[in-house]
Amino acid sequence: MPTEKVANKEKNNKAAQHASKKRPLAGTKEPRYTHETKVYALGGLGEVGKNMYCIEHDNEIIIIDAGVKFAEEGLPGIDYIIPDYSYLVKNQKKIKALLITHGHEDHIGGIPFLLQLVTVPFIYASPLASALIKRKLEERKLTKASKIIEIDDSSRVETKFFNIGFFRTNHSIPESVGIIINTPNGRIVTTGDFKFDLTPVGEPADFQKMSFLGTTGVTLLMSDSTNAEVPTFSLSEKVVANSIQNEFRKTEGRIIVATFASNVDRVQQIVQAAVKFDRRILVFGRSMENVIQTSRKLGHIKCPDRYFIKSDEAKKFPDSQLLILCTGSQGEPLAALSRIAAGTHKFIRIKPTDTIIFSSSPIPGNAASINRVVNKLFRLGARVLTHSPLNSLHTSGHASQEEQKLMLLLTSPKYFFPVHGEYRMLKIHSELAHDVGIPKENTFVLSNGDVIILKDGEARLGNRIHADDIYVDGNDITGLSTAVLRDRQILSEDGMVSILISMDSRTGKLLARPVIVSRGFVYMKDSYQLIKEAERLVQDALNKLLAGKTTFSEIKNTIRDTLSPYFYRKTKRNPMIIPVIMNKK
Repeated sequence: MPTEKVANKEKNNKAAQHASKKRPLAGTKEPRYTHETKVYALGGLGEVGKNMYCIEHDNEIIIIDAGVKFAEEGLPGIDYIIPDYSYLVKNQKKIKALLITHGHEDHIGGIPFLLQLVTVPFIYASPLASALIKRKLEERKLTKASKIIEIDDSSRVETKFFNIGFFRTNHSIPESVGIIINTPNGRIVTTGDFKFDLTPVGEPADFQKMSFLGTTGVTLLMSDSTNAEVPTFSLSEKVVANSIQNEFRKTEGRIIVATFASNVDRVQQIVQAAVKFDRRILVFGRSMENVIQTSRKLGHIKCPDRYFIKSDEAKKFPDSQLLILCTGSQGEPLAALSRIAAGTHKFIRIKPTDTIIFSSSPIPGNAASINRVVNKLFRLGARVLTHSPLNSLHTSGHASQEEQKLMLLLTSPKYFFPVHGEYRMLKIHSELAHDVGIPKENTFVLSNGDVIILKDGEARLGNRIHADDIYVDGNDITGLSTAVLRDRQILSEDGMVSILISMDSRTGKLLARPVIVSRGFVYMKDSYQLIKEAERLVQDALNKLLAGKTTFSEIKNTIRDTLSPYFYRKTKRNPMIIPVIMNKK
């Protein structure tokens, strides 16, 4: 087993300088650069979410983040999308550690699913991320599945081949870090999710350490691409704080604020505004309750206990002294705000004097869901405020173009690997790298499963590994939900056809003409000729099949093979075909 260490060292340059020393690898007499170092993503490329990046050298794999992606409207009944962990299952003896950049769901949400399939000896995360991970593992009864070790930006982790350090960044959640991985074939730096906020709510980013990394040499930079389409710099959180306070100052009725539960810095600003304007706080939404409880314990959300009240206490206060803080900023059907808008919430009913603030921006694919909720709230007479250039109620936690350029200039990488974004975002980010002097041939715009090989400080593409999406329905991570989803999609788009067959297996004869019943495919009364012709085709095909020896499986396959091309030729649709065989005993 390699030696695993975490120690607090001197901050700023000393930590990065120590991580960069070129000393012999512990526990081995092999010379440097004997083996290749592989870098690949199992999630996070060509998509926003599901972040999971791996660095592999010889018999060691270091994993960076293990996130989920939330299902969009086109995925009926699916709760999460996670990476296919099959490559890690095959190589689980190599896994030495999981490193976490911050505590958002698209970076930690997949950990319970991962630990059900592979053994991860150590998880290194900040105190806040560690607390959120522990809560997830307690819910799944996985508290003993891995040892969680708390780190900060001055910590160091060593294995046989990797020497790892961290640096402080700004994001929409406290304690976000970038990671420095010194390998036998060069230094890899991953930014995690970041932005450059010159007036942050919490601690500032460690510009000094980033600059030191650029001075001492970065072989490969992996950088957040989410806002690569957004020019200039992103708004500071302090600007958003002022806008929120302005709304609190001029609003006389109840205020309902919907935001991401994991946006701890934003939640803190909203809570501070409530305290400043003497409003009691009602919290709705399980994830919001969990994050607030955890963040208050760690001191990231500061508020006297008396300001948080229960539902039955709200009647004691006038509307002008109430704030409802809830989930549902993305229009999720089961979230608190969606239920409030639909009139199905247990405690809250919308009043015409209410002001609803969406302190968020739509995640790609969620705009339609959000619009539906907003329209319902307007119909109920409420005043609804969404983020716009006129009110600055939200700012992204991700770097815009000028900040992405600044990260590239500070770290001065030899090779650049844009991550965390849809393809167009990755492509634009690579073009920004060209603008600041990184050669085109030194940038890698890749897909999940593509492999970068580092050898002697040089980078090239290697052979792909398997990387796919796994759809999670409830707690199922077997991949069976993937097949179930396909069935749901067929049913939602093309409907179902059931065909009833009465037969005597002893004589090998049909006892009656096949009968077809359709649901969601065609209107039976208007498609009489289509259905009758289909029944005749099946009858002819089965009579030929039953003339010889056959099986029930062959009968079902014959029915499907007969009807599928016929229905598609006539309707250009592929309904689900369900044969029902009734056999005479």
